[in-house]
Order: sequence, then C-alpha cells, then structure tokens
Amino acid sequence: METRRQTNKGEEGMGVSTGHEDTATATTVDWRGRPSNPEKHGGMRAASFVLGLQAFEIMGIAAVGNNLITYVINEMHFPLSTSANIVTNFIGTVFLLALLGGCISDSYLGSFWTMLIFGFVELSGFILLSVQAHLPQLKPPQCNMVTDGERCVEAKGFKAFIFYLALYLVALGSGCVKPNMVAHGADQFNRDSPKQSKSLSSYFNAAYFAFSIGELIALTVLVWVQTHSGMDVGFGVSAAAMAMGLISLVSGTLLYRNKPPQGSILTPIAQVFVAAILKRKQRCPPSPHMLHGSQNNVLVGSVATSKFKFLDKACIKIQDGNNVKESPWRLCTVAQVQQVKILLSVIPIFACTIVFNTILAQMQTFSVQQGSSMNTQLTKNFHIPPASLQAIPYIILIFLVPLYDAFFVPFARRFTGNVSGISPLQRIGFGLFVATFSMVAAAIMEDKRRNAAVNEKKILSIFWITPQFLIFGLSEMFTAVGLIEFFYKQSSTGMQAFLTAITYFSYSFGFYFSSVLVSLVNKITSSSSSDGWLKDDDLNKDRLDLFYWLLAVLSFINFLNYLFWAGWWYSYKPSSSVPLQSDAHGEEFMGQGFNSSKIVADVNSIP
Repeated sequence: METRRQTNKGEEGMGVSTGHEDTATATTVDWRGRPSNPEKHGGMRAASFVLGLQAFEIMGIAAVGNNLITYVINEMHFPLSTSANIVTNFIGTVFLLALLGGCISDSYLGSFWTMLIFGFVELSGFILLSVQAHLPQLKPPQCNMVTDGERCVEAKGFKAFIFYLALYLVALGSGCVKPNMVAHGADQFNRDSPKQSKSLSSYFNAAYFAFSIGELIALTVLVWVQTHSGMDVGFGVSAAAMAMGLISLVSGTLLYRNKPPQGSILTPIAQVFVAAILKRKQRCPPSPHMLHGSQNNVLVGSVATSKFKFLDKACIKIQDGNNVKESPWRLCTVAQVQQVKILLSVIPIFACTIVFNTILAQMQTFSVQQGSSMNTQLTKNFHIPPASLQAIPYIILIFLVPLYDAFFVPFARRFTGNVSGISPLQRIGFGLFVATFSMVAAAIMEDKRRNAAVNEKKILSIFWITPQFLIFGLSEMFTAVGLIEFFYKQSSTGMQAFLTAITYFSYSFGFYFSSVLVSLVNKITSSSSSDGWLKDDDLNKDRLDLFYWLLAVLSFINFLNYLFWAGWWYSYKPSSSVPLQSDAHGEEFMGQGFNSSKIVADVNSIP
C-alpha cells in the first residue's frame, strides 16, 4: 500500500511532532511533478488565480440559472410548474455531478486537470445555448405566453433535444469544476502551519467574496444584457466569462501546489465495509497490537470513538500463530477505518442543509416569478429585471464578508481560540436559524402582494420582496462558507475534493426536494373544486404565500434537528491530518507520541 506522510501540527491543537521535515510540502508538487517549494508555490497569491476562475465561472452559470426560467417560459413555452422543475432539476444536477468531479479529481486527474477539462465542457454548453437562442429554427415559433398562452407551441423533438443537451453540458462541466475550485484553492495553504491555517480560514471567506462578486455581476449586468439584448447575447456573455475564468486558472500554473491523485478513493472505503462484515463475529481485541495500523499500545482517534464500533473489526489481525498476510478486503488499516467513520459522521450534518437549499431553490424560481408580477419600474425609462432581485444580498455581502473576516473573526478568536472565530458548525447553525425568517418575510410579502392585486387592483413595487433576499443572503454567508470550511477541514488526505463535493451534493438534494415538494403540495392541495397551491400559471390564483409558510415551518424544524446532530452527535476529528508512517515491514502505523486518552480529551475540547 502506498505510504502517505503528513505532519500533525496545526490548528486543531494536537501539537504532535513526528521528527520529520514538513512533509505537507513534500506531498504536493509543482506543474512539472517535482516537490513544491513553499517559497515559490502556494499561498494566497496562487489561490487568487483560482478565485478568478470561481468569480468568472459563477458569473457565467448564475446568469443562465437565475434567468433560465424566463427563457424556458418565454422562448421554449413550457408551463410555469414545468419550467420551475426544469430549473431546479438543472441546478440539482449541477450539484449532484459535483461528487463525480470530486471523485475524478482525488482518484485520477487531480484538481487542476479536472477543472481544465470540464471547464471546456461547460464552455461548450454555454456556446450551444447561445447558438440555439440565436437561431429561430432551433426554437418554437415566437409567442406571448401571457396573452396567447394556450396557442403557444411547446418545444419538442429536436429543438428540445438541443436545449437539454446544451443545458446538461453546462451542468456536467460546472458540477465537476465546482468542488475542485474550492479544494484546489485551499490546497495552496499548508494546514499544518499555524500561520497558513489562519490564511486558509481567510481564503474560505475570500472564496465566498469572489462568489458574491460573480453573482452580483451576473444578476445585474448579464441579466440586463439578456433582457435588453436577447438571450443569445446573454448566453454568449456567459461563454465569454467562462473563457476568462479558464484563462485565469491557466495563468497560475507555475505557482500552484498540486496534490497528486491518490488512486481510487472508493475502493478503500468499500474494503472497510467488506472486511467489517467478514469479521463481524470477531471481538475487538484488548491489545492494540492486534489492530492493523497501530503500534506501541496506541489507539487512533478513529478507534477510540464509540461511534460505528462495528467498523473497528475491519482492522483486527488474525491471531493463529502464523504470519498470515491477509487480503486488503479482509484487513484494513486504522487510517482507513477513520476515513470511513468521518464520512458516516458527516451525513447527518449534510442532511440538515437540504431544507436550506430547498429555500434557495425558491429564490431562483418562484421568487423571480413573484417579482415578474410586480411593478419593476425604477425610473421612467428603466425597469428592473426580476432575476436581478437576487443581486440585492450580494451587494450587501461584498461589504459584509470583508468586514466579517477583518473584524469579527479576530474579535471572536480572542474568546474562542478558534482560528475561524467561531467553529464551522456554529456558523452553519446560525445560518440555518436565519434562513427561517427569509421564508417568513416571503410569505408575509406574498400575502400583501396578492391581496393588493386581487382585492385592490394595485400592483406593488418589486422592492417589497427585497427583505426575503436580504435575509437569505445573510443566512447563506454563514451556512455556505461554514459548510465548505467544515467539510474541507474534516477531510482526510486525498479526499479534499470529494468531501468538498458533498457540500454541493446538499444543494442537489435541496433542489430535487424542491421539485418533489412542489408536486406533492399540488397533489395534496388539489380538489374537485379548486386547483393546488401552485397549479396555475397565474400567481394571483395560486397560494404561494401558504407554500412559503410551509417552508418556514420546515426550516425551523430542520434547525432544531441540526442542533441535535451538531451538538450531541458530531465530534470534530482530532487532527486536520493523520500522520501515517511505515514500519520495517511496510505496514502503515500512526506516528509516535499519540495517547488514546489524550485524543479523546482533545476531541471533546475542540470547539
């Protein structure tokens, strides 16, 4: 088995030294495959080129995703509920494919090459969307869905095929690029260095700042271009933005610290489960010498924990008096078991963010349509594109994020001792709590808008629905950044991109759940005398306000559920990295100086 070496110094406070040089540098290479030089490679200078890709990539795909429902309704002529599901399914697929991108990166290609290859796939999708939007023969005949909805011809056959092909080329490319942007940028910092550990925390905030800048430009400039110059030009600008992002990525090639792929990351995980099942009748041994990957009466944090103890049997050695070499499918190392336990432990945290992302889905679908039915006039000659409403929180966040990193984090660090100010789990929890109030605001405003339109024959200003975007933007700053930081820091060596992809996988579940929830709500609320809450294409006939109240209740219940899992269930892994060395027989074992009782104490003391 390939030996992986890392030191175990850093922010988690273990303070263990293996007596070797800084091997975190030795495990990364430059663009030629040679060991990276900490004076030449990595750091915020190298990460800034990845931030450039992140800003341009989100700029391109946000301009498509946030205004896609308008294109699907007005030019593809799909009904409102179908259009909403097309958008949520598309965005859900983007985030679902993030797992594929993380797996390919960690196992075979590495982050840089995965981003480069699939970045061009995404670019090709943008170009094809632009071509379809430009050529009349690739779209159904023009028709006004508001006045002539029943006579409009829906896109079918070859035209629908071209649309879905382009859309899912974008989804495939973006899905595989997203987790690697975060992971590759974070890889430019040595987590075992206290100084760079602080820089790493700042990087996550900088990544969200780049995301906010990209979203802001997409939701203002690019959406305005789509509205006034046509969707073909708008999609073309998205393609240009993606091309600029790829140029930014390639420009930093000489500065990157690259983590080589580790081989299949799924095989070692499967081996743990198979070995544990095959040895299910074994008793956990009293002596640590009987555990493969342990030495000198030392237990690793993974085995010291009481969670998933059945997996510990996967690293029990056969004691028959003979030096029997067991198959990797029957005997695993302690480090492998720890890796699997980390994956299982984060599942409840992951699940608690699904409802949060279901709320996000509404901001990109029904809230846009909500704005479309309001007065969008800002001046005599200027109307606000409804999709641009989503830019409001990002205008605030481009000021809040730097202030958060420059003032709140150092202030909180004095009291908590945490390099991030507050722990990622605390940050996620606060964001989930705030998200509830965005749906409360949305429900109140929709009720007011509907009553004004139906009973008073008045059309309210679009600015009435800005509070829900502002509140959710604040919520997203805490939850999204907290999630990325949490999953990256809890990942094992060689799995950073994969575990970071789980963050985006949560987005996928949220958007898919949104589609299921819309269909379920319509089915339950439909009767012989009335349609469902979201059945009609006219929001004045629908009950979107009740749907928002339902989401507010689900969000609050989800927050209480999160408190249980984050407060009672999850314990931070004892170190940001697990130092593995080889003994004289080539077996992996934990570095000297560990003490099992100290590990348990340290785990309980980590914020």
